[in-house]
Amino acid sequence: MTTSTTDNASALPATQIHYRYQQSGDVNVFYREAGDPTAPVLLMLHGFAGSSFMFRDLIAQLAGRYHLIAPDLPAFGFTEAPARGEYAYTFDQLAKTIEQFTEALNLDSYALMVHDYGAPVGWRLALAHPQRVTALISQNGNAYEEGLGEAWAPIQKYWADPTSENRRALSEFPTPASIKWQYLEGVTDQSLVSPDGYSLEGMQVLRPGNAEIQLDLLLDYASNVKMYPLFQQYFRQYQPPLLAVWGKNDPFFMAAGAEAWKRDLPEAEIHFYDTGHFALETHAKEIGVDVRNFLERHVRQSN
Repeated sequence: MTTSTTDNASALPATQIHYRYQQSGDVNVFYREAGDPTAPVLLMLHGFAGSSFMFRDLIAQLAGRYHLIAPDLPAFGFTEAPARGEYAYTFDQLAKTIEQFTEALNLDSYALMVHDYGAPVGWRLALAHPQRVTALISQNGNAYEEGLGEAWAPIQKYWADPTSENRRALSEFPTPASIKWQYLEGVTDQSLVSPDGYSLEGMQVLRPGNAEIQLDLLLDYASNVKMYPLFQQYFRQYQPPLLAVWGKNDPFFMAAGAEAWKRDLPEAEIHFYDTGHFALETHAKEIGVDVRNFLERHVRQSN
């Protein structure tokens, strides 16, 4: 059973998206909410360089059957978080904040859909509360080392030797130009990618101090790779239903990362699309059909 802290949540129209804030510790988390609060919950966690905006088309497709909650992570989107130095911008801390967020909204049972940075946040939630997670959907959200593409090479160099020189070598990563490249790279027909997404995220990364926060998170991503064996142990032990919907031309997370799930989850469903890192920008309709069918098989029948 899931309830919202908002007084009028019980009257939430399934066809409308509501834009809300929820205080979670010292972070005021912005989130998008749609669907019937009594329906099964899908918690949607975005990655870099994105925000809950990336789920806009999918929310419209699923709201008639599910209760959708899509927060912006700290340092992303419209979430209001403390400045660098006043909040630990690590993946452990992001997961703690999102855990507080789910508990503030009384989300005690949910399917997880994750992308990029949202994946290690979501995997931490699943490790901490396996009984809460009904199913997993990963859109280019990695959990295996073979999924790390060559684009990680300069980042891995920074992990091994976090000098100021190696940090400066990554200074172009949190910039509007780099973000636009991430949205377009690997996309066969770039005219399908709306400029709204990468323009919005490009403006967000220009906020004072945000680029340095993004470099901090890039450094801390090494902690996620160290936890891959723990995440994989969770998959093996609990055998959650898993759907991977993967842009096969992603320069960061390779198709091999999706295929690797079959080792731990033999029943995992793996779908590839001829697109890049932000597969929902070009293939929202196709992914929506696959997600809806997956949830109908594994979530609605269990509620």
